[in-house]
Amino acid sequence: MAALGRALAAGLHVVACTGRPFPGALPWVRRLGLVDPFVCYQGAQVRAVDGSMLLDHGVPHALAIEVVRWCRERGVHVQAYRDDQLLVEHDTPFGRAYSAHAGMPMHVVPDLDAAMGPTTPKVVIVAEQADVERMLPEVRQRWAGRLYAATSMPTYIEFTHVDSDKRRALQFLCERLGVSEAATVAVGDGRNDLPMLEWAGLGVAVADAAPEVLAAADRVIAAPGSGGIAALVGELLST
Repeated sequence: MAALGRALAAGLHVVACTGRPFPGALPWVRRLGLVDPFVCYQGAQVRAVDGSMLLDHGVPHALAIEVVRWCRERGVHVQAYRDDQLLVEHDTPFGRAYSAHAGMPMHVVPDLDAAMGPTTPKVVIVAEQADVERMLPEVRQRWAGRLYAATSMPTYIEFTHVDSDKRRALQFLCERLGVSEAATVAVGDGRNDLPMLEWAGLGVAVADAAPEVLAAADRVIAAPGSGGIAALVGELLST
C-alpha cells in the first residue's frame, strides 16, 4: 500500500483490473487510495470511483442462458448479475463462499432467465478446483468465438462477452487517460490476467501464478507478502 502511494504521488496512474463486481472491488480501490477509473467484472465494465459507467459490455441474454442451462443440467452452481446485484437460483455453499469473498450479498431468484435482463456483465461457475480444471477446456471449446472463459480464482470459471477481457478494458482506459501501450505495466497471477499481460508494455506475473501466466510474462515478481509490488514500484520510480 505504501509503494502504491508513492507511485500515485509520483504521478503514475494506478488502476485496479479485477474480476470482482463493482461493489466487491470498490472497498479495495478506496482502501488503496486509487482515484482513476477501474476495470471490474472481468473487463466487462470500466467504472469511476463514484460508480459512473464508462464502459459496459455485457453478455447477451441468450448466451448467458445457454451457460445457465448447461450448469442446471449438470447440477453446477452458476450465478449472474444485474444492477450490481449477485443473482443465484439456489442458496448453496459455493454461492455463500463467493458472496463472502466478493463482499456482496446473494439474491436468490426463482429463475435467472427472468431476473437477468438484456445483458449481464458476466456469468460465473463456482465449483471445486478439480472440477473447474476439468470443465474449463470443455466450456472453452463449447463457446469458442462466442464467449470468453477464464479462471480468476481456482474455484471460479468466469464467462464474459467474447470481446470483453482485462486487455480490452485496460486499452479503453489507457486511451481515455492518454497513456500508450508501451508505457503500461500490468501485474497479475490468474488466467484472466493473461490478455492484459500479453498486451502491456511490460507484463509482470506473480511468482505463484498459473504456469501459462508465468510463461507469458516478461518478468516475475515475488509472491504476495514478499514485497514484490514494492520492489517493482521502486524500480519504476528509479527509471
